[in-house]
Amino acid sequence: MKYQLRHTTHYEYSGAVTLSHNEARILPRDLPWQDCIDTQLVISPTPDRLRERTDFFGNRVVYFSIESLHDSLDVTVSSNIVTRPRLAADFFSSIGWEAAAGELQQDPRRTNRDCLEARLYVLSSPFIFQHSRLAEYARDCFTPGRNLVDAVLQLNSKIFNEFIYDPEFTTVATPLADVLDSKRGVCQDFAHLVIGCLRSLGLAARYISGYMETSPPPGEVKLLGADATHAWAAVFIPGWGWLEIDPTNGCMPDERYIVLGWGRDFADVTPLKGVMTGGGDHVLSVAVDVIPLREEASLL
Repeated sequence: MKYQLRHTTHYEYSGAVTLSHNEARILPRDLPWQDCIDTQLVISPTPDRLRERTDFFGNRVVYFSIESLHDSLDVTVSSNIVTRPRLAADFFSSIGWEAAAGELQQDPRRTNRDCLEARLYVLSSPFIFQHSRLAEYARDCFTPGRNLVDAVLQLNSKIFNEFIYDPEFTTVATPLADVLDSKRGVCQDFAHLVIGCLRSLGLAARYISGYMETSPPPGEVKLLGADATHAWAAVFIPGWGWLEIDPTNGCMPDERYIVLGWGRDFADVTPLKGVMTGGGDHVLSVAVDVIPLREEASLL
């Protein structure tokens, strides 16, 4: 698939900002199944300093500072993206889930590099803590001796079927216990939940930030800016790699999904964050377009 992606973030401040330092993680990654082409980043006001780096997780990070008075901030990234299908299910490992958890606990001197690096994603993180309640919620999917992939896909479907998508219920800081009790949340919550369940069982799982192609209701025209960022997860399969799952939609991501970055949880891949002097209150607005090239002309 070929897409044109445009993501605009706009901050309006109630007072003047005299100085701001910012980090943006809004540049898509280049991956075996994804090519990022012709990326353009436009920031207004024009930054006094700007540089790009790669973080610990391999994500593209843009640092910029604005040292002149300003009462608004606009950050827009536009990219051409080419995506390809992930590996088919025929290639998945037949390893059992207990064996997979066991491999992640082996002596570091006796394990391979992939397993060693995946161990980071077994640990608790700022928004996701291992807990017996999370393990208990997933227990009926992870019966003794069951194939890891089968168990993960059942848990993915379980969250999709039992939880309600409700953008009014949660915030970034809503604890997983509240999400589990209410059976409500958004894609970020459901990604955190499935990761928390897997980690509580001793498995490695990471958080993925990106976009997904969406379609308007039948008979309606897709509005510009109506798309949004999306979040899903991936579980580590020893001897195979990372298997992506999307509990919000109860499916496995395909070429309709565009990856921005990944980390332990949302804190590692926040699209835009920073500190500033002044500014008072602020109003945030975000507009996202994920447009198949077969349908639309270039946005760049």
